[in-house]
Amino acid sequence: MVIAAEMALILTLIFKTPLRKLVLMALDKVKRGRGPVMVKTVAMTVFLLFAVSVYSMVNIQNRTIEAGGGINPTDQVLMAKHMLEASLLGFLLFLSLMIDRLHHYIRELRLLRKTMEAAKKQNRAHEDGKNGSAEQVKALEQDIAKLKATIKKLESECKTKTEEAEAAEGKVEALKKQSEGFLMEYDHLLEENQSLRSQLESVDQSLLQSDNKKSM
Repeated sequence: MVIAAEMALILTLIFKTPLRKLVLMALDKVKRGRGPVMVKTVAMTVFLLFAVSVYSMVNIQNRTIEAGGGINPTDQVLMAKHMLEASLLGFLLFLSLMIDRLHHYIRELRLLRKTMEAAKKQNRAHEDGKNGSAEQVKALEQDIAKLKATIKKLESECKTKTEEAEAAEGKVEALKKQSEGFLMEYDHLLEENQSLRSQLESVDQSLLQSDNKKSM
């Protein structure tokens, strides 16, 4: 019954059926916590029983050879019993090992599929990001072109304003020079006016002196 159950379990793991998920979940739970220790303990016990059965068979065979005669009925029954036990225990261990390896490979296959799906999603996201980044680059290039045009316009306006400012500075310099000339001329006229006043005062004094002499 145990061997039949193990064979049914192997067939369930091999073929993709709704029961396989339940079996995989059960095996996952068995391999967690104290499950592995219990499984190893049972496996070691079965292996020891298998070794005892094989040893008993070898012991009966050696005893028959030493006796130099045919095997007696009791030894025949014991040999058949130990052979059946060894066969059953050997198949039991072999099928248990197959179940463990199938479960392991199915888990690895699932992880590999998940990894491949994640890699595909990442590649799709990367491609979408590339498309989005290309659109962003185009938009940025358009903005840069607009900014360059605006900068050129501002540079031309700045150049025009600079030329106007330089022309205004030239006019201011010319007006400064003209005002300096006017000031110098004004100072010269003031000096001439002062000299004329002094001359008039001297003439007036000389006339007063001459009138005073005549009156005397």
